[in-house]
Amino acid sequence: MKKGYIHVYTGSGKGKTTAALGLGIRASGAGMQVHMVQFMKGRRYSEIDTIENIKNFTITQHGRDEFVSKEKPDQIDIDLAQEGFKYARDIINNGKYDMIILDEINVAVDYNLVSLKDLIKLLEGKPEKLELILTGRYAHPEIVRFADLVTEMLEIKHPYQQGITARKGIDF
Repeated sequence: MKKGYIHVYTGSGKGKTTAALGLGIRASGAGMQVHMVQFMKGRRYSEIDTIENIKNFTITQHGRDEFVSKEKPDQIDIDLAQEGFKYARDIINNGKYDMIILDEINVAVDYNLVSLKDLIKLLEGKPEKLELILTGRYAHPEIVRFADLVTEMLEIKHPYQQGITARKGIDF
């Protein structure tokens, strides 16, 4: 590709990570090297079992298997997000990957685990050919303005509203 774009998948509805995974699978099927960096996630979600079988698609997690408090995040959550951001910056700059997905980066910024200023700087320095995907609720307006493609997932109806809990293989 001559030019890689910045995508944002945001909003209150389901499907942001799923959309990014689908795009990553499509890219890996086309021979591209893909890496998903997951922020604020530490549980072994079902997609990891599949992705491990795809030779040119990697996932790393930089979080715990616990909810993070927006008002008062634990220091470990801040440290893991910062570690993940440094890792993401390093792999973005090393040129090994054609597509990098920063899963839940918008939430990490909204929770002040990663600074908006640092993320904007990262976007400004994105290598020309890199396709960069940002997911998560609460995409900051500056990120939206910076992106080439923005999709907002809108929740209209969801089984959670009827008390149905998350289902393995569908929601995680």
